[in-house]
Amino acid sequence: MIRVLLADDQSLVRAGFRALLDAQPDIEVAGEAADGEEAWAKVRELRPDVVLMDIRMPLLDGLAATRRITGEEELKDVRVVMLTTFELDEYVFEAIRSGASGFLVKDTEPDELLRAVRAVVDGDALLSPGVTRRLIAEFAARSKEPAAADALARLTEREREVMALVGIGLSNEEIARRLVVSPLTAKTHVSRTMVKLGARDRAQLVVLAYESGLVRPGWLG
Repeated sequence: MIRVLLADDQSLVRAGFRALLDAQPDIEVAGEAADGEEAWAKVRELRPDVVLMDIRMPLLDGLAATRRITGEEELKDVRVVMLTTFELDEYVFEAIRSGASGFLVKDTEPDELLRAVRAVVDGDALLSPGVTRRLIAEFAARSKEPAAADALARLTEREREVMALVGIGLSNEEIARRLVVSPLTAKTHVSRTMVKLGARDRAQLVVLAYESGLVRPGWLG
């Protein structure tokens, strides 16, 4: 059973998510929080598998709460999915850099929300369909100059190639077609790359691809 914590200051939003999630045979809502401080406390108390975290909340915003959660070694298995009203919320890229496993816009289709919860538990990152490439382009354009690429020395040539394709927003299936390999092989390369670089998930791999200079703004394919 996948246990989910709902963190949003709007009770109506929480109620809608709860009704959807609790109706699933493999998902249950473990608890709710109306602000970031309460979310932080509930995560420590309940140890959910996934937190659906609104970015804008009182007392402690979702970004700060996410930093607290991902910064705790004992909470390393908790996955945070940020919820935002706008597709290109200015905090989304920073949220992913802080350890969130992805983000969803609040008007996401129900099936996509369910897929997101299940995907992050499996270790995949989740970015709303149709938004990924625009998000990457928007925030990578604002990022600092690439850091030294020493970490990339640990990767094979194929792993660097796969990391670059992840960086421009391609899914495992799209990477498989681009490289003419099976989706399972593509997923294996992505997983190995994350392990070598110490990335929590695919979302952080995207950040590392830009920060290392492997991918630069405008390289969307």
